[in-house]
Parts: sequence; C-alpha cells; structure tokens
Amino acid sequence: MTVGCTVGYHAPAPGAHSGVADYAETLRIALQRIGRVESGIPQADIHLYHLGNNRLHKDIYCRALADPGVAVLHDAVLHHFLLGVLSEEQYIAEWIYNYGEWRRDLGEELLRERARAAVDPRYFQFPMLRRIVERSLVVIVHNPGAAAIARGQGAKHVVVIPHFCEASGPSDAADAARFRDRIGIPQGARLFGIFGYLREPKRVLQCIKAFLRLNAVRPETALLLAGEVVSPDLERILQNEAGHPAFHRLGRLNERDFSIAATAVDCCLNLRYPGAGETSGIAVRLMGSGKPVIVTDNAENADFPPATVLRVSPTVAEAEELFEHMCLVTEFPAIAREIGSEARLHIRQRHSLDQVARQYWETLCAAASSVF
Repeated sequence: MTVGCTVGYHAPAPGAHSGVADYAETLRIALQRIGRVESGIPQADIHLYHLGNNRLHKDIYCRALADPGVAVLHDAVLHHFLLGVLSEEQYIAEWIYNYGEWRRDLGEELLRERARAAVDPRYFQFPMLRRIVERSLVVIVHNPGAAAIARGQGAKHVVVIPHFCEASGPSDAADAARFRDRIGIPQGARLFGIFGYLREPKRVLQCIKAFLRLNAVRPETALLLAGEVVSPDLERILQNEAGHPAFHRLGRLNERDFSIAATAVDCCLNLRYPGAGETSGIAVRLMGSGKPVIVTDNAENADFPPATVLRVSPTVAEAEELFEHMCLVTEFPAIAREIGSEARLHIRQRHSLDQVARQYWETLCAAASSVF
C-alpha cells in the first residue's frame, strides 16, 4: 500500500564500490513498494541519509548537516571518514567540537599518526559523531552497540533497525561442487571462508594463524579469502601465505559467484576488532543461508541469540577460542549444521527485507510528522 509521504533518498550511487551502496539500492526498491521515494531530490517531507566510513559519503554527510533528516549510521564511528575528507585545520576544529579544547593535544597526536588509524584502537574509541547526531532528527542504527555509541555522542532519538537479509535460497549444490573443483578444494574438506573487504580489523591474520594451526592436525580443511584487500601492508603479508596448498585467494566476487561461494563454504569467519559499530551484511547473509558464522563477542553482535553464532572474545583468549570453534566445525559437522539452522530461523524472523523496510517507513513517517 502506498502512503502519502515523500522521502528524499541519499546514498552512494548504485554500483559504487561499497557495501552500503548495494544495501541502500536494495532498500530503496523495497521502500518504493510502500511509498514515494525519490533519489537526490532537494525537497521532500523527510530525507533519509545513508552514512558510512569512506569518501563516497562526503556529499551526503554535508547535505545531512545542511538539511537535517533521518541519518542511517552504517558505521557508528566516522573518525576515519573525517580523517579522509577534512583538511588538517578542519580536522582539529572538528575534534575540538567533539571532545573539547582541553583534548586538543590528543587530536593533534592522532592527526600526526593517522597512518595507524586502521589498527590503533584510539581511532575507534573517539567516534567523531557529535555534529551529525545532534543535527539529525532521528538516527537509525543496526545493532545495540551502535545505538549506545550514538547516544553517548549526543543523539536524542535513536532507532535500532536490523540489517536486512534478502530472501533467497542457497545456490545449487552442483554449482558449489564445481566451484570447489575450479579452485582446487576437495569435496570432503571443511571449508572456512572470509568474505568482503579485507582489512586489519577483520582479524584476517589471526584467522589465518588459527587455520594453519588447525590444518596442521586436520589436513582435510581449507581456507578461502574472497574479497579485495584494502591495506597494502596486509596484502604483503598475505602474499607470503599464497603458496600453502590449503589457502585459497579470490578477488571481489560478483553477486552470482558470492552466492555460490557462500553455499560452498562450511563456516564463515567474520571477526571485527576494533569495531566501528557496524553490523556485517555478510554475516547476516551467511546466517540467513544456514551457515555457522564465527563472530566477535561484542555489543554489535549482542542481538544474535546464543544458539545462532559462535562467539570469540576480543581479548588474549581470541586465538584459542577461534581455534576451538574451528575444531568444533571440523569435527562435529552435525553441531555446525544445527547452529546454521538456528541462524537461518532467526534471520528469517527478524531480518527479512519486507519487515525491515516497514520499520524504516514507520520511522520516516514519524520523523516527517515530528512525532519524535
């Protein structure tokens, strides 16, 4: 049913090199089945702004400040985004706006050491959200961890809407078998997969170390890394592992190949530390297809019931817990399948695209009516 409310829709262009762009386009189409949604229009009853932690969002961020509406924080830490788009003078001014003149020295230190921003936890501890959350009428986030960050930075109205998962069945098992044959993975091997943009906070090196330890005692295992490496330092390290026979690298996958690869793997590794308040669309999608997923035990993943994922502590225990979970998936496939089944049920109940779109629309209409 169409509702008489016009939404101005602001997101990276469809097809842009960004998971947020893919998410936003799918959501836009779903929202258009409910009401009127127009991309980029200057006047509307309410504007929806998709914000993330890369340069693609610069114009959207500026528009969200100039004409406040509903801001979707796909990352609840925008520090790295602002480091990339502001001049040094602008960055220090923004730092002082967020954290005060008395912390200027720390801001200047972080600016000087910004080459470490991808791995230094300090850049994640200072989200730099105050300006956007104070200006926005409503802030939408995807998990309770991001909600806590937004509120802590001054957001008055925060709505948690789960990251959607499109309803789609797994790819054909024959396609998955051919995929394994093509990249040289034995059909009986337990295959672990890491998908998406590969960067240090996804704990790629820690996952590789745990896998190599597992493979030494369980050679009927394999590891697939499928995605673009966005860190030159990480790329150099990964090249050193390229010769291992159980280690397989692919680049960024198109939609069809991703679906096939997701069917082919037995378990997804999806760790995040330090976290930026993001919910992983890849984790949600793999869970929705009935695969066990190993995640970091943090506030971002708090909404996943205990039986639906395997959790790894972001502490010194990380390596041992990760290894133990990988052993469980390898040695007890029935338990792994049960976790995947529970995950699929949860995602279907809480993360369906139509359900999420309705929650967005209700929030937008409420904001347009000044209910908040």
